Amino acid sequence: MGAPVVLSSAPSMAKLFAQAAWSARGRGGDLPDTHLARVAVEVDPVQVADYAQVCRFPLGDVLPPTFPHVLTFPLQVALMADKAFPLALPGLVHVRNRVDVVRPVLASEKLDLEVWADDFRPHRSGATVDLVASVRSRGDEVWRGRSTYLSRGATAPSGEPADLDLTVGEVSPAAQWRVPDDAGRRYAKVSGDVNPIHLSGLTAKAFGFKRAIAHGMWVKARAMAALSGRLPESFSVDVAFKKPLFLPSTVTLSTGAVDGGWDLTVRNEKSGADHVLGLVRPL
Repeated sequence: MGAPVVLSSAPSMAKLFAQAAWSARGRGGDLPDTHLARVAVEVDPVQVADYAQVCRFPLGDVLPPTFPHVLTFPLQVALMADKAFPLALPGLVHVRNRVDVVRPVLASEKLDLEVWADDFRPHRSGATVDLVASVRSRGDEVWRGRSTYLSRGATAPSGEPADLDLTVGEVSPAAQWRVPDDAGRRYAKVSGDVNPIHLSGLTAKAFGFKRAIAHGMWVKARAMAALSGRLPESFSVDVAFKKPLFLPSTVTLSTGAVDGGWDLTVRNEKSGADHVLGLVRPL
């Protein structure tokens, strides 16, 4: 690996999604060895406040545990939108996400961000790839994330097939959420994730969905917000995104305390389908 490519500002995700749409054909090959980075990033307190409101986090001096994903996600999209990336961004499905909060991150800290692609492997439905993110403060890693994406029908180099299963123990209903039809647009506004499948029924249908679907990372963040004040200081949150959460919907968050952490599910109130399965564990 060479030196990371350092960007002076966050790339425009609207432009990246448009770029990825017209360059989707003809992808293939191996993962690029590119690392993208930003240095000394100052967090926008207004964005943090808006994010906390949309995801239901209490507002304080410490960043919500999922917020660093918002900072690193534009770099991930820039990697995936580039023609050197072997999988087409349109149609990629976010199927697994792990966040490690190495320590609480203050909103006042200047942060160094770095992302890269890893673990390109076969899957029974196509191929998966991980986008890895690392956040450092004064040289020390304080947060890391790993997002697994599935490309249906794609091919990957030979290797062990990806295992995306996640087993959750006994849980009990903890809260019911009525998720409105504008939930995707509200999260897109505070996160910058303007993937069309989340914005409206019309744009979602263009990608094969019957209605707009909620962002998986919003569902994960909402579950973490419900556990605020009951999380370890240093912990991991590993979730599997299952059935799409169509908007609007009513869902139930169920939780169970285990091993100093939590097991959790987010299930559709009407169908009983799992939208998210998650494990929270101390690091």
